[in-house]
Amino acid sequence: MTDSKPGSRRRSREFALQGVYQWLLSGEEPGVVHAHIADIKGFNKCDLAHFDALLHGAIREADSLRALFTPHLDRPLPELSPVEHAVLLIAVYELAHHPDVPYRVVMNEAVELSKSFGGTDGYKYVNGVLDKVAAQVRAIEFKR
Repeated sequence: MTDSKPGSRRRSREFALQGVYQWLLSGEEPGVVHAHIADIKGFNKCDLAHFDALLHGAIREADSLRALFTPHLDRPLPELSPVEHAVLLIAVYELAHHPDVPYRVVMNEAVELSKSFGGTDGYKYVNGVLDKVAAQVRAIEFKR
């Protein structure tokens, strides 16, 4: 059952982050990652459709998503922390494929994920990269 309460999408992003992080480190199949994440306490309170879209979309389209954000990195991709890498994959996927979510919401959520799960200043880095990607992917909305 999908939960539509405020915060259920935030939980979806948190669980998707854990899944993409696991995938980056383990290389496991997305279905295995999904099953593992679905067993975590509180999973039933997330927006399942949004979780599915973010997890499977970010993994499926990882190469094309990286092509969007890699030009804005100040270091080689392998030097990104796995948390920053996972947050960028999820956020860029959401920017590119969920125009119903305002780009400022996507960016704010990515910053919050980075603050919660990443290194001390990782959120600043993620914000800077996403700002450039949003200007490209959501140019019309970005200029408003």
